[in-house]
Amino acid sequence: MADAAPRLHAIVEQLLGAPLPMRIRAWDGSQAGPPGAPALVVRNRRALRRMVFKPGELGLARAWVAGDLEIEGDLFVAMDLLSGLVWERGDDAPGLVRALGDPGFRAAALALLKMAGPPLPPAPPREEVRRTRHRHTRRTDRQAISHHYDVGNDFYEIVLGPSMVYSCAYWPAPGATLEQAQHDKLELVCRKLALKPDQRLLDVGCGWGSMAVHAAREHGVRVVGITLSQEQAAYARKRVADAGLTDRIEIRVQDYRDVTDGPYDAISSIGMAEHVGADKYLEYASDLYGLLAPGGRLLNHQIARRPERDEAAYELDGFIDAYVFPDGELAPIGTTVTQLERAGFEVRDVESLREHYALTLRRWVARLDDDWRRAVRLSGAGRARVWRLYMAACAVAFERNRIGVNQVLAVRPPESGESGMPLRSRTWN
Repeated sequence: MADAAPRLHAIVEQLLGAPLPMRIRAWDGSQAGPPGAPALVVRNRRALRRMVFKPGELGLARAWVAGDLEIEGDLFVAMDLLSGLVWERGDDAPGLVRALGDPGFRAAALALLKMAGPPLPPAPPREEVRRTRHRHTRRTDRQAISHHYDVGNDFYEIVLGPSMVYSCAYWPAPGATLEQAQHDKLELVCRKLALKPDQRLLDVGCGWGSMAVHAAREHGVRVVGITLSQEQAAYARKRVADAGLTDRIEIRVQDYRDVTDGPYDAISSIGMAEHVGADKYLEYASDLYGLLAPGGRLLNHQIARRPERDEAAYELDGFIDAYVFPDGELAPIGTTVTQLERAGFEVRDVESLREHYALTLRRWVARLDDDWRRAVRLSGAGRARVWRLYMAACAVAFERNRIGVNQVLAVRPPESGESGMPLRSRTWN
């Protein structure tokens, strides 16, 4: 009898202590759950073993990456429905954490274990990277950056498009093109930094060279771009040469801690500070402060998490840490501003771009879906599935205000105390 899905649906609802808002389609062809809702497709019993032996987000992620679990229907709707079960931890919200205290939890867990088959946990997918702690040495940072960014430039071209900008775009309207929105973001950064011809700009975490090329071509500055990714550097150097800007742009494979050729008139750090680490953040801020000339500006573009009631109990995100950004750490925006000020900066402006990142991620997922077969050929099925899940889940996280992204404009104040900022700073003159 094909009854795996009804049994599994009932067990999951008992574990959660709440209705499951999705259908389940099981390996035996059976289905159960709300008609018309997205379906969680459980392809085999191995998916159950992954979730039994690692309950919560990481077990689900392992099953997804391995291809044991799939979503049938709108991926974003499914992520939104699942987010209340996996992420939400409020007193009134259902969730995997609260389920541990439910009276029927033990019986349901045993029933799930019985359905899962032989009690041996499958090995994690090969795409998983696990570390016992976040050291943020030069060596471990290089390894983490290589894991994320050296997937292949051809793969990133599929996702990011011609702009090759891997941070949130700045949308004039939801219907704008991705290329226009990324151009507008780069121009916004340049305006905030008040770049002028022949100034020196340090682009920390320069990626594939998009900011460096834009700033040199449109504003006439001289740029040093640094990255820890060999593949990014090679791609960026070719773009610089193709644009005829080799006399104005230098791309280095270099750690920010090893840059010694200041002073610079301005520094851009776009989507890089998430890799720095909480214990190293003051060092990062102090190093950039030391590289700026008095009166120089820093534009720090960084994802932020919401503060916990007990910050000491904060744990890193299981899926993101294991598959996407090894050693990546998010901090609340207040912590970032405090650390920049402790380093000596005067923070002049903070702008939230949360909704902009949600729009950007949805476009990236659409691009990946449109060229899925080629993406799988280039990176492998597991890695492509990692990126699809990561981007869709993050889009929902931004939309639900679980995470945000902010541009922080800071100045190294001269001894005179004059910031050099206009009275109406949002004009970005």
